[in-house]
Amino acid sequence: MLGTVATVLAGLIGVGIIVIGVLAFWAPQNAAGFGIPDTPTADPTFRAWLTVKAVRDIASGLLIFVVLIGGATHLLGWFMLVATGIPVGDALIVLRSNGPRAAAYGIHGATAAVMLVISALLLVS
Repeated sequence: MLGTVATVLAGLIGVGIIVIGVLAFWAPQNAAGFGIPDTPTADPTFRAWLTVKAVRDIASGLLIFVVLIGGATHLLGWFMLVATGIPVGDALIVLRSNGPRAAAYGIHGATAAVMLVISALLLVS
């Protein structure tokens, strides 16, 4: 039962990061909410970097679905555990850039915590 819940939650994380990536790809100014103050979204060079991030977000979400389709619950748990480093890194970037702590902890930190719980549930099921 817990494995099924964790699998569904992993799928939701996959959908969420794909949506974030698609939105950032089509409208990079949306990435200003990432938590870095004074994000120069009008700068074409910076927008290019935001597009790189968007593509990586989309690919990360799709990788979750590749593992889901394979039906390897244990592998999905390990993947989610390793992928937890992404929101942790994002939180550190926001903090290092003197961004809002609410974004660092409330968005990125909370995402990392949820991913850790999902990982644990998948690994013990």
